[in-house]
Amino acid sequence: MTANPEPLYHGTKAELAVGDRIVAGYASNYGSRRAARFVYFAATLEAATWGAELAQGDGRGRIYIVEPTGPYEDDPNLTDRRFPGNPTRSYRTRDPLRIVGEVAAWTGHTAEQLRTMRDHLAELKRQGIEAVED
Repeated sequence: MTANPEPLYHGTKAELAVGDRIVAGYASNYGSRRAARFVYFAATLEAATWGAELAQGDGRGRIYIVEPTGPYEDDPNLTDRRFPGNPTRSYRTRDPLRIVGEVAAWTGHTAEQLRTMRDHLAELKRQGIEAVED
């Protein structure tokens, strides 16, 4: 894909700073937590909010504004398989994402929404289904 004129976001619990790069190779926040071959990001705050809330770790969720440093593609974990046409506008890349800002104020999901999503992810795990196919 080519450069995206709208803001792009990455949700996480990692504490990072403007200028830092988010790179592949760290344990995935989902599934078996194997080393991720891709870095995931989205053009919607909704998708980034889920990333920030569901990420592993004890820190608070954070949403960074990012710029891809190389080519990227639609996230096949969400497109067509779950949301045909990519309405979540979710993407992945093998190249680093450069942090250019942070969303200081964002609204998280309700406790019920989080519980429902965590229950769904736990059920996938119980069934041996990877939430992220890397």
